[in-house]
Amino acid sequence: MQKWYLYIVRCRNGSLYTGIATDVERRFAEHQANKGSKYLRGRGPLQLVFKKQIGEKELALKIERLVKKLPKLKKEKLIKTDAGLEELLSVKSA
Repeated sequence: MQKWYLYIVRCRNGSLYTGIATDVERRFAEHQANKGSKYLRGRGPLQLVFKKQIGEKELALKIERLVKKLPKLKKEKLIKTDAGLEELLSVKSA
């Protein structure tokens, strides 16, 4: 079973991009090389600001969708403190 991670990237303009990957460093390098997500192309320099192991891909996809729906203020709080992530992770029992 592969371990999936949730990650958040901050763009030059301050916007936040949320994604999942099994190898965050490789995926972030792709983003920096303008490969992968179209959203991030031309928005550098990019900064990896959050990385957290989630578990199985299915759960990581659910958590990613939930985080993407959060307002920016809550994403910033998540980045600083992991606040709210445990609540999102409890989705696996739901």
